[in-house]
Amino acid sequence: MGPVVGTSKRAKHVGILVETDDSWGRDIVEAVCRFGRGRGWTVLITPRDPQGRLRLPEIWNGDGVIASLRTAASVRHVEGLGVPVVDVGNMVEKHDWLARVATDDVSRARMAFDHLRERGIEHFACYAPPIGRYSDARSISFRDVVIANGYSCAMYESTGEDAAGWLSNYSNVRRWLSTLPRPLGIFAADPYPARQLVEICSVESIRIPDDVAVLSGDDDDLLCNVAWPQISAVELASHRIGQTAAKTLDRLMKGRRPAKRPVLIPPLRVRERHSTDILAMADHEVAEVLRYIRDNAGKGITVSDLLREFPISRRRLEKRFRAVLNRSPAEEIRRVRMAHVRRLLLDSEIPIASIAAESGFATSASLSQAFRQYFGATPSEYRQRNDLKEN
Repeated sequence: MGPVVGTSKRAKHVGILVETDDSWGRDIVEAVCRFGRGRGWTVLITPRDPQGRLRLPEIWNGDGVIASLRTAASVRHVEGLGVPVVDVGNMVEKHDWLARVATDDVSRARMAFDHLRERGIEHFACYAPPIGRYSDARSISFRDVVIANGYSCAMYESTGEDAAGWLSNYSNVRRWLSTLPRPLGIFAADPYPARQLVEICSVESIRIPDDVAVLSGDDDDLLCNVAWPQISAVELASHRIGQTAAKTLDRLMKGRRPAKRPVLIPPLRVRERHSTDILAMADHEVAEVLRYIRDNAGKGITVSDLLREFPISRRRLEKRFRAVLNRSPAEEIRRVRMAHVRRLLLDSEIPIASIAAESGFATSASLSQAFRQYFGATPSEYRQRNDLKEN
C-alpha cells in the first residue's frame, strides 16, 4: 500500500532522511531547508534510531519526506509512514508511490570519460567497491560509455572483504592494479573509494597522475582536497537536486501523484585537481599545443596563433588533432574557453562584463551569444540556475 496524500492547509511538517557526512548530503539538506523556509515548513533533519539508522520517530506526525534511500529497510520505513516521499538517490527500485530526483548517471559517466580522454588516456578502469553509498548504475554507466567509444574498461571485482574497509581489501586492490596497463584512468565511484585508491597507490609507489589518473564520481570539499595528490571529481548539481526535490514534495503534499519517471539532473562539471593533471599521449607535439591552449584560451587565441607559435601546417595540425582528440584545434580552443567562463561563473561573483574581458571576448553580448550556443543558456541564466546557495 502506498502513502496517503495529505491535503491539509496547516503548516507542513517535513522529514529529511539524508546523510550529512559529505558535501552532497549537506548541500541537498541546505537547499531543501531554504525552500521549506519560504513555505513555512517545519523540518526534522536526519533523526536516528537507537541503532544509528536514519529513521523518523513514531511520534512524528509529518506530511512528507525527502530521503536518500539506500536499503530495502529504509524503503519499508518511509512507505510505512503513509506520506508523500521523494527519493534523492538511485540505489533502490523506483516504486510508483514515490518520486525520484537524482543525478543523471549517464551524463556523469560521459563527463568523466571525456575528462580522462581529453588528457590522452586510452586505458580505463572503474573502482566501485560495495560500501553502501552508491548503486551499480554508476559504474555500469561509466563502463558502457567507455565501451561505446571503442575502448575497454577494467572493472574491479569486489570480494566479501571490501565492505570492511581500507585494510581488508588493500591486497586485492594492489593485485588488481598490478594487472592493468598504464597510463591508466580510473573512475572511482565517489570520494571514499577515490581517497582509498590514492592512499593505496601512495603505499605502492604508483605515481599519480603519471601512472594512474584518479577521478571521483562525486566531489567532497574535505576528502578531495585533503588527499594528496588532491582528487579531481565530478561536481554534482546537489543544490539543484535538493531544490527540485523540495518543489516536487510540495506538489505531492498538495495532492499531485508521483511521476513514474525520475527527474534526472546532469552534473555541473569536472573539478580539475592534481590527480588528473596529465597529458598522456604519444603525440608530444599535440600535447604541447594542448598545454598552450589551456594556458591561453582565456586570452581569445585562435588557430592562427597556434600556427605562429608552433612550426606546423594547418592541415597537419587539424589531422593530428582529429586523430588524438577527435575534434579540431578550433573546437578545442572553444571548449577550453567555455570551460574557463563556466568556472568563473560558478566559482566567483565576478560581473559578466568582467568575465567577458577576462575570457577574451570584446563585449558581454558576444560572450552571451557564444555561451548560449555552447551551453543552451546565457551566462546570467546559467549562473542563476546553478548558484542555488545564493537564492
